Amino acid sequence: MKLGIVGLPNVGKSTLFNAITSTKNAQAANYPFCTIEPNSGIVAVPDPRLDKLAEVWQTDKKTPAIVEFVDIAGLVKGASQGAGLGNKFLGHIRECDALVHVVRCFDDDNIVHVVEDVNKPESVDPIRDIEAIDLELILSDLEVVSNRQGRQAKAAKTGNKAAAAEAAWLAELAAHLEAGKPARTFERDEADEAQAHTWKEMGLLSAKPVIYACNVGEDDLLGGIGENPYYPLVAARAKEEGAQALPICAKTEEDIAEASPEEKLAFLHEMGIESTGLDNLIKASYELLGLISFLTDGKKECRAWTIKRGTKAPQAAGKIHSDFERGFIRAQVIAYDTLADCNFDYAAVKAKGLQRTEGKEYVVNDGDIIEFLFNV
Repeated sequence: MKLGIVGLPNVGKSTLFNAITSTKNAQAANYPFCTIEPNSGIVAVPDPRLDKLAEVWQTDKKTPAIVEFVDIAGLVKGASQGAGLGNKFLGHIRECDALVHVVRCFDDDNIVHVVEDVNKPESVDPIRDIEAIDLELILSDLEVVSNRQGRQAKAAKTGNKAAAAEAAWLAELAAHLEAGKPARTFERDEADEAQAHTWKEMGLLSAKPVIYACNVGEDDLLGGIGENPYYPLVAARAKEEGAQALPICAKTEEDIAEASPEEKLAFLHEMGIESTGLDNLIKASYELLGLISFLTDGKKECRAWTIKRGTKAPQAAGKIHSDFERGFIRAQVIAYDTLADCNFDYAAVKAKGLQRTEGKEYVVNDGDIIEFLFNV
């Protein structure tokens, strides 16, 4: 899973990336376009269940699920026509599965806020900023959709019914985009396989799922997010789109990224919060794409495996090795909560008949601890 961190210049994207990856790979500088090539970092998905299993087994190796974050340079108005470094970075966005849209929700006269002209600082306005990025993605998509619709309309004149059907719904999509609405809010026929194929093939930028990461000031962490005048505006916008808005202070997260677990815990306790903004963001990003984890455990290794929600047992087994799927016999399953209720006593779980035997039609649940039996 690859998530692109996008936003206007100087909103805190690279600072957030540094914190996410606990590195200094992304240059955070107070001027536009300091990120010339996208930086990529692999991040573990926080999972207390895996931590507990590793503790119980005293395992030799603990392997968490992962998310890849890509720090993409700041877009400006006109990016879809090549302004700034637009065309190049729109291409980088196309390669991502979802977007983390960093929105500036803090005031600081020492940090230039750029929307269109790098020589013209502007006031902080998160809704205007969101719309500036959305517009560039929408305009890029409109060109893709219009070109394809034109080709299909031409083919339809020869009597090609499939082309005519595609041209019709693409015309509706083009009108939707022309109205300034992102492709992700377009209502299409999910059951139509031809539409689904075309949709996937086009790879529309504004169709990608999005989380708005509201970069707030350090004082907001102390005073409470309710005092921030910008966050409620973004939260309301996200609700309208069926998206999610998360408050996060990128600078603070960067400062504590390399702290020890004990130091982080002390910080969270002092702030009166349960988890860091980064942990919340990573979890939300993982859930954004409908992903879950099943677990395998043992002295040799405890591991979390990423699958799509709704995946059946043989396909989940295939994540471990293709032979597991090809020769699938059955799955021995213990729900994590069941094991926890039995105080992590595996013998007690089995004695109570709480370890289940599941077949090929079993849909794996988040947190299932599974042993696969196979024969090839």
